[in-house]
Amino acid sequence: MKQNKEFYNFIAWFLRPFVKLFFPYKILGIENIKGLKSGYMICSNHVSNIDPIFYIVSHPQHIHFMAKAELFRNKFLGKIFSSLGAFAVKRGKGDYQAINEAQNILKNGEILGIFIEGTRSKTGEFLRPKSGAVLLSYNSGVPVVPVCITGSSKDKRVHIFKKTVIKYGVPITSEQLGINEGTRIEIKNATNLIMNKIKELRGE
Repeated sequence: MKQNKEFYNFIAWFLRPFVKLFFPYKILGIENIKGLKSGYMICSNHVSNIDPIFYIVSHPQHIHFMAKAELFRNKFLGKIFSSLGAFAVKRGKGDYQAINEAQNILKNGEILGIFIEGTRSKTGEFLRPKSGAVLLSYNSGVPVVPVCITGSSKDKRVHIFKKTVIKYGVPITSEQLGINEGTRIEIKNATNLIMNKIKELRGE
C-alpha cells in the first residue's frame, strides 16, 4: 500500500500536541536539510519505540520508514503503518523485496528513514551499526543525513515529561562515503563514518 499523504498529515497534526505535552522535544540542525530537494535518507540511532513518531511530528516532509515485519502481523495495524509509508523488513535476512522498495522510494525522490543500528537500544548506548543504509546510498546515489535522538536523562533514553533532542547533521553525499569498488572494507568504513557522525551529534 502506498503512502497516503493526507492521512500522514492528519496523524502528524493529531499527534503533535500530545507528543509535545508528554514527550517534549527540541529540534536542532534542521537547516542542514533545507537545501535537499531530491531523495535522501535519514539515518538515525534508535532509543525508544516512539522514535518514528518524533520524525512524523517534527520533520517538514513525509518520510517512509523501514519497520520490522512483526509490526505488520496485525492486519489493521499493518494497514495503518502502510498508509503512513512504512514497509516491512525481515531482520537478520536478505529481504530483497524490502531493499527494492527502499530503492524505489529513493529513486522517486522521496525520503527514507532508517535506524542504522537495526534495533532499539535498551540502555541508550549506541549499538553496532548495520550496513544497509550505506548499500542503499551506494546503489541509489543519494545523500545520507545523520540524525541523533538523545533524551535529557542520564541514560540518554526517552522518558515521559523529559526533554528529547533531535539533532540533524550535515548530509553525507554518496561520494563522501568513499566507496569505489563496493568491497567489504569500504562498506564497513562508510558505515562507521555515518555512525561516528551520529555520535558526534550527541557529543561523544
